[in-house]
Amino acid sequence: MRALVLGGAGAVCKETTKDLAATSDFDEIVVADYNLDAVTQLVESIGDPRLKPIFFDANDYEGMLKLFPGFDVVVNGLPFKYDLAVNTACVEVGVNGLDLSSEDPQFALHEKALAKDMVFIPGVGATPGQTNMMVRRASEVMDELHEVEVFFAAFRSLAPAPGLLRTTLWEFNPEEGDRDEVYFEDGEWHPTPPMSGGIKVRFHEHIGEQMVYYVPHDEANTLPESYPTLRRAAVRGCFPPHVMELMGALMKGGLLSSRPVTIGGETMPTIEAMAKLLWENPASRENPVWAYGLVVQVTGVKNGRKVVATYRNHHPPQEEWGGEAAYFKNVGIPLSIGAQIIAHGQTTAKGVVPPEQALPTDLFFRELEKRGITVEETIVEEGWV
Repeated sequence: MRALVLGGAGAVCKETTKDLAATSDFDEIVVADYNLDAVTQLVESIGDPRLKPIFFDANDYEGMLKLFPGFDVVVNGLPFKYDLAVNTACVEVGVNGLDLSSEDPQFALHEKALAKDMVFIPGVGATPGQTNMMVRRASEVMDELHEVEVFFAAFRSLAPAPGLLRTTLWEFNPEEGDRDEVYFEDGEWHPTPPMSGGIKVRFHEHIGEQMVYYVPHDEANTLPESYPTLRRAAVRGCFPPHVMELMGALMKGGLLSSRPVTIGGETMPTIEAMAKLLWENPASRENPVWAYGLVVQVTGVKNGRKVVATYRNHHPPQEEWGGEAAYFKNVGIPLSIGAQIIAHGQTTAKGVVPPEQALPTDLFFRELEKRGITVEETIVEEGWV
C-alpha cells in the first residue's frame, strides 16, 4: 500500500507523517511539500526507509492529476484553501483521500465519488474530526439526537504557521461570509458576529475553564445532515486568553476589515496588512501552554427518557508530548488514523462524506487511546417515575 502526504512537513501534518511512520503498515509513504529542504530534513530525522520526500506545488492542479494515481490514499494536510482542489483531483482520478477541514462544495462531489466506488472524508482532525466522532458515539447510545453543542479550546500561539494565522484571522473577521450561517436551530441557520454567545466551559486539566464564543465550523454544517432529528447544532471555541484579548481589540479597532490601507506605497485590505505584521512579530509564535481541549454535549432520547451525553478529551501535557506538539498531535494523529482506516477498507461509507458517517467509532477511539488521547464519556438520563 502507498500513501501520499500533502504538506507533510508543515506544522500540523508533520505529526501525521511521524504517526504514519510509527504506526502504519504502508509499504511507501511519499511526503510532499513545497519546502523540499524541510521535508527532506523531517524524513531524515524520522529515519524510516519507507518515507520518500518530494517537491509539491499545491497551486499546480494538473500536477495533482499526474501525481495522485497509484496511491491508496491521499492525506491532505495543506491549508484549508486547498481542500476543494485536492478533493476534486482525488475524485477525478479515483483515489481515496481525506483532509483536516471542509468546504460545502466538497460534498457536491459525493455522487461522482460514489460512482467510482471511492471515499473522501473532509475534516478528520480535532475539530472537526474527534468532535464529529463523539457525536457519532452519542448516536449509538441514543434513539434520537436533538441538540449538539461543540466546544473547543485551541491552545497554541497566534501564528505557528501561515495557514494557522489565517485560520485565526478568519474566525475573528466580522466581514466573513460564513458568519451569516453560524449555528443551526429549528430548521434555520442563524448569523452571529465574532465574540458573541460567550459561555464558560470546563476543559481538561491542562486548560481548565475558558470562555468560548460562536464560530462558523464544519460540524454545525454536516451534523444536521447526518442526523435529521437534530434541532440544534452549534460550535463555540477559543484560543489562549492573550490571543483572544488581542483579536478582540483588533476587531473592535476595525483592523480585521477589508477596508483598504496604504503602507509604504502599497495598498491592501487592512486585514492583510495585519496578517503581515503579526506574522513578522516573534511574539506571535510564543505561547505558555500548548494543548487542545474538546468538549461535546449531546442531548437526545433513549427509551422515552431524556439523555445528556458529555464527551471530554484528555491528552498528555506538553512536558511529556514535546511542547508545541501537545497541540499539533491532537490534529495530526486523527488524520493518520483516518488514512489507515481508509487504506484498510474499514470505512462505513463511500463517496464524499464527513467523519461521523465514514469512520467506525470503536476503532477510531481505540486508535486514539493507543497514542495517549482518551475521551471521557458521561451519560445522564432524566425522566419521570
